[in-house]
Amino acid sequence: MDPALEAAAWDLEPLVEAKGPAGVEELLNEARERAAAFAEHHRGQVAELGPEGLADAMHELAAISDLAGRAGSYAMLSFTLDTTDPARGAVIQRAHELGAAIETRLLFFELEWNQLPDERAERLLAADGLDFCRHHLRNLRRYRPHQLTEPEERVMTELNVTGSSAFRRLFTEQISAVQVALPDSEEPTSLELALSRMQHPDRELREQAARATTEALRPGVRTRAYLFNTLLADKATKDRLRDYPHWLASRNLANEASDESVEALIEAVAARYELARRWYRLKARLLGLDRLAYWDRMAPLSDTDEQIPYDEARAIVLDCYSGFSPELGEVAVGFFADGYIDAPPRPGKRGGAFCSYTVPSRHPYVMLNYTARPYDVLTLAHELGHGVHAALARPQGIFQFTTPLTLAETASIFGETIVLERLLERAPDAAGRLSLLAGSLDGAVGAVFRQVAINRFEHAVHTARREEGELAPERFAEVWLATQADLLGDAVDVHDDYGIWWSYIPHFVDTPGYVYAYAYGHLLALSVYRRYEEEGEDFVASYLELLRAGGSRPPQELGRIVGVDLSDPGFWGSGLDLIERQLEAAERAAEEAGRTT
Repeated sequence: MDPALEAAAWDLEPLVEAKGPAGVEELLNEARERAAAFAEHHRGQVAELGPEGLADAMHELAAISDLAGRAGSYAMLSFTLDTTDPARGAVIQRAHELGAAIETRLLFFELEWNQLPDERAERLLAADGLDFCRHHLRNLRRYRPHQLTEPEERVMTELNVTGSSAFRRLFTEQISAVQVALPDSEEPTSLELALSRMQHPDRELREQAARATTEALRPGVRTRAYLFNTLLADKATKDRLRDYPHWLASRNLANEASDESVEALIEAVAARYELARRWYRLKARLLGLDRLAYWDRMAPLSDTDEQIPYDEARAIVLDCYSGFSPELGEVAVGFFADGYIDAPPRPGKRGGAFCSYTVPSRHPYVMLNYTARPYDVLTLAHELGHGVHAALARPQGIFQFTTPLTLAETASIFGETIVLERLLERAPDAAGRLSLLAGSLDGAVGAVFRQVAINRFEHAVHTARREEGELAPERFAEVWLATQADLLGDAVDVHDDYGIWWSYIPHFVDTPGYVYAYAYGHLLALSVYRRYEEEGEDFVASYLELLRAGGSRPPQELGRIVGVDLSDPGFWGSGLDLIERQLEAAERAAEEAGRTT
């Protein structure tokens, strides 16, 4: 293994004061004791708090949340590194159990706060000293129609530990344990590495990897279908008890997005599916194919199996970030210096990539499964975008440093685009530009059009589960293939064996309804980048202000910082126009490179 890659490992000890798993228990016990004292002092008294008392109470809640958040982050991140280790599994389960006990102790505060009359609440929120939690407290009141009584909320919270949370953990363990038998490999490989073969220049190897992945997923599909069915039913029950009108309503509320705006996004993207098909038709011609198969969608246009060592990827990304803003570059460097990135794929390690914000008192962490493919460089830029966003927003405090999911992708896509544009400038010829544009279009189609198609799959299965009852694996496959075919049309051949591929996607079980946020965030980020193109260096300060603001304001106010109007019905079309502009640039580059026949 690349020595630099092997050395890119997390140091999780700062989260628990260098006490390892024992520190998780210690932090949670302290949080539980403070939560009990808080409840004894404040239960039944929230309506009597003045501005100073409310601020004091919120500071104590922040301290308790920090203790629990540090412990929970350590447990989750440690488990991520080896989901097959029973000891790590025991630690994360203990964190879930103690975390639920703490949460149930404190439920009363939110419920009592939401029982205050609007006029009384607004007078309190107008007072000084609440900047660190004002938006959070105001946002909580949006949940009033969906809250239950305190005893009911306590039961729901405690049963989650052995209910939905347990099923999500089992899904993660199952997928992390999948081993794929590739024909050219002596030993089975991880699902993550097998999927990375979809970017291999050799079509035969791509097809072999795709078919081997299908066979590796097949044995556990009934179990995963049962897990998914159970979680679909669990969500339906909770939505009914909380009086949510449809399956996506709770996610929209959490995202601070109206049902109408989300529907407008989905309709706008679905109405322009032809852009994705147009790209895939061009890609087929560039690859010398009549039509793409599903294993060709991420194929590189270059005929070389290019490998980019981890050190080189790090240098590229840091140079691009620093070139945009020295401050942003300095923040990014910190991730590499002190054990905040875990990069190599390992047996048992969770697949994919993510950034964990942890808590504001500690540094965020980035996870990769770096396989040295060119796309991995953009993945590093993407997750580092999340990372610098989290790092810059830390002063907002624990209640307001994370954004709704709809804005969470802004910095990551923006970071990707910075890297892409820099590489395009350095490309030696049209063929080089075409290769880079192809990678970007693959990402844009995946993040915008494919995620909306996946949202359509989620919509269909949530609806079907509520109307038809438990769904067979074959029913999931039928819906998956239908929603994918709706996107791909005649541009990609969707084989029947692709119908099983819904079953490894973690968002369906971890965060129902999440996926449309990718499209929202991608189009928002492109619109933000367009502002940068228009304003140049003058834009940098407002962009950094946006990142520092975290989630301290409503999304529309955050958008106004960088001159974007999220209430404009034409907003989505503007972002989609930028994708079309990139597609046109790829078509021109292909013609210049003589690769359109």
